[in-house]
Amino acid sequence: MEKLKSIRTKWGFTYKEMATFLGISKTFYWQIENKKRTLTYKMAVKIASVFNEKPDSLFYEEFKNKE
Repeated sequence: MEKLKSIRTKWGFTYKEMATFLGISKTFYWQIENKKRTLTYKMAVKIASVFNEKPDSLFYEEFKNKE
């Protein structure tokens, strides 16, 4: 999830801050960003909303290339 990591650091957010915004643990968020946990559509929407983006703008290319 390179694009997610890139946008998070560009905005200056830590793993802990992202986890707080999303209502999950820091470990859970780290696992999502590092592909250790499957990203659900619901969580993709929540993450995208933190950055005022749509889920496709953050995740579409990565999942398209996975196919």
